[in-house]
Amino acid sequence: MAQKFGLARIWQGRSYDLGRMTLPELWWAYATYPAILLYAGAGLAAAAVAIATATGWTDVVPPIFAVLAVYPVAWYMIHRFILHGRWLYKMNWSAALWKRIHFDHHQDPHKLEVLFGAPSNTLPTIALVTLPIGYAIAGAPGAATALAAGLFTTCVYEFIHCIQHLNYKPKSRFIQRLKRDHLAHHFHNENGNYGITSFTPDRLLGTYYRQVRDVPKSPTVYNLGYDLDEARRYPRVMELTGSPPRDRPPSAFAASDLKAAQ
Repeated sequence: MAQKFGLARIWQGRSYDLGRMTLPELWWAYATYPAILLYAGAGLAAAAVAIATATGWTDVVPPIFAVLAVYPVAWYMIHRFILHGRWLYKMNWSAALWKRIHFDHHQDPHKLEVLFGAPSNTLPTIALVTLPIGYAIAGAPGAATALAAGLFTTCVYEFIHCIQHLNYKPKSRFIQRLKRDHLAHHFHNENGNYGITSFTPDRLLGTYYRQVRDVPKSPTVYNLGYDLDEARRYPRVMELTGSPPRDRPPSAFAASDLKAAQ
């Protein structure tokens, strides 16, 4: 199957390059990716617990809608204030975490393995966001339902995130807009458009921009402020990377990505 979709061509040193993949290749890579299989399996297990313990639809339906409402806000807060914060790289104990969960993604947005969050970080975060919501609504069945909803929603988020970095123009105008706005975050100005599947929190909190001409090009869009001066002061991330931080992406597709964001 991998040969059928040409994955041998784009799999280099256990690394998928979204800039060189087709949509069928992405589907296959996504469906077989360990983190996605883990999320889906954990989601099914949580759903089974919810079904086994629920006493009626009120234990299941409200937690699902609550998670769907809260998820865009939670992602926005995490993305803006944690992933784009400039404090994690300043401490040796958290520098590797910041490098893995977001710095590497902005340094090379086409690498699939750093686009997906590490399950050791994402699973506790999903549980922290969803379990209290579900438990507050419907006790243990609600908590299991909310966890399942969060895990399945994460799978959807991750696939749309892949599409946003894939060398592919979606047919859906809605997905095209999501892709345009997200690519602007990566290739024009990272201090806005923090959403993935919803930019409503950006609109409400004043960080949304529709056109790249509406905000200036950010000099830190690729390094998130971790430039050479910062790397000299806080060298841990640079040591882990093995090279100085880039101020531009290595991919030849950056120009087309920026064009797509306009």
